[in-house]
Amino acid sequence: MSDRIAVVTGAGSGIGRAVAIALAGAGDRVVAADLSDEGAAGTVEQNPDRIVAESVDVADPDSVANLAAAVADKLGTPSVLVNCAGWDKTGPFLDATPEFADKVVAINYLGQVHVCRAFLPAMVEAGNGGRIVNVASDAGRVGSSGETIYAGAKGGVIAFSKSLAREMARHQIGVNVVCPGPTDTPLFHDGVDEKLAQSLIRAIPFRRLAQPAEIAAAVRFFASDDASYITGQVLSVSGGLTMAG
Repeated sequence: MSDRIAVVTGAGSGIGRAVAIALAGAGDRVVAADLSDEGAAGTVEQNPDRIVAESVDVADPDSVANLAAAVADKLGTPSVLVNCAGWDKTGPFLDATPEFADKVVAINYLGQVHVCRAFLPAMVEAGNGGRIVNVASDAGRVGSSGETIYAGAKGGVIAFSKSLAREMARHQIGVNVVCPGPTDTPLFHDGVDEKLAQSLIRAIPFRRLAQPAEIAAAVRFFASDDASYITGQVLSVSGGLTMAG
C-alpha cells in the first residue's frame, strides 16, 4: 500500500468515481471530493478503507480553499491531484445564454484553475514532486457540434495544463491531460439527446461508448511512477473517434 494522498474532484459519479476507485485500488489514500455529498458517500462505499469524502464546489474559490484546508488538516499534503469535475448540456451555440456560458466555463475551466492554485503551494513546499492529471475532453482537441462553449473550456484546460507543466517541471511535478471521448456516464446521458448519442456511437470506430474505468486507467497511468518522465502531454481515450485529430 502507498502512503500517497490523492485528491479527486468530481468523484461522486462517472469518471471521477472510477478514478477514485482505481487509485484506491492501487493503494493510494483518496479524497473523493464532489458537490454531491451523497455521490461522494457512494464512492466511499466502494473502498471505505482507502477513500474518504469531502464536499467541494469547484466553481467557488472559497469552497476549493476550504477543501485544501480540510485535506491538509486531516491527511496532509497530497501527491496526486486529479481534476474530474465537469458539467455540460448539449445544444446549438446560438441558443446559449450568457448564464449558461458562465456556468460551463466556471466549472470546466476555472474549476481546475482554482483547484490547482489551492493545492500546488503545499505540494511545491513539500518538495516531493507529484502528479496532476487534468481531465479535459476530445471536444477541446477537435471541437464538437453542440458543445461549443464546453469545447472552448476544455481547450483552455489543455493549454492551461501545458503551461502549468512548464512551470511545475522545476519542482518535479508532472502535469498531464486525459481527453475522454463519449463515455457512459450520468453526465453523458443527462446532457446529450438520444439522437446525438446514437450518432456519436456510430462515429466511434469501436462502435461503443467508453466505460469510466477505461478513462480511469489512463489517469492512473499518468498518476503512477511509470509516468515519472512524462509531463505536458495529452492522451485521447476515445475508441479511435479522434485518431486523425
